[in-house]
Amino acid sequence: MIIYIHGFSGSGEGSKARAFRKYFKNKGDNFIVPSLSYIPDLAIKTLEELIESYDGDVELIGSSLGGFYTLYLADKYKLKAVLINPSIYPYITLDKLLGNAPSFYDDSSFTWMESHLEMLKKYETKVQSQSDFMLLVQKGDELLDYEEAVNKLPDARVIAEEDGNHGFEGIERHFTEVRMFFGL
Repeated sequence: MIIYIHGFSGSGEGSKARAFRKYFKNKGDNFIVPSLSYIPDLAIKTLEELIESYDGDVELIGSSLGGFYTLYLADKYKLKAVLINPSIYPYITLDKLLGNAPSFYDDSSFTWMESHLEMLKKYETKVQSQSDFMLLVQKGDELLDYEEAVNKLPDARVIAEEDGNHGFEGIERHFTEVRMFFGL
């Protein structure tokens, strides 16, 4: 089972999630993209329950804040994982979004609070087995510093592309390589 973990204000219906879903479903792989709560503790609890309920191999793909969650979960459960422009310090980068934050699914909003930043700090992890990680970053990411991810995972399989953006332009070019990394 491959679980895709979306980023802040995202959902299981984001463009990357839909593209990955289509690719893996066409290959006959078990794939799920849960739409997670914006509250970090609830999001992690949902993901832990999904991982623990599946009887078989689990791999993770995480983007942005989902990359941060993926670091924690992959390390905790000893899973292979792919990180796409991951947020390494979301309790710092998401500080500027305190207050009303938009949902990218339907343009509604929710209240992002200081207590949510504190929750994120609990999931900071020192990765034990970096060879279990593939890191995909684009240096043109306008929201996050790609070097933070590269510095956090220097021994991971790293693909660092020039230019690009936070959404990771052309992610489809890497689908086959991601699948091979998972041994599928």
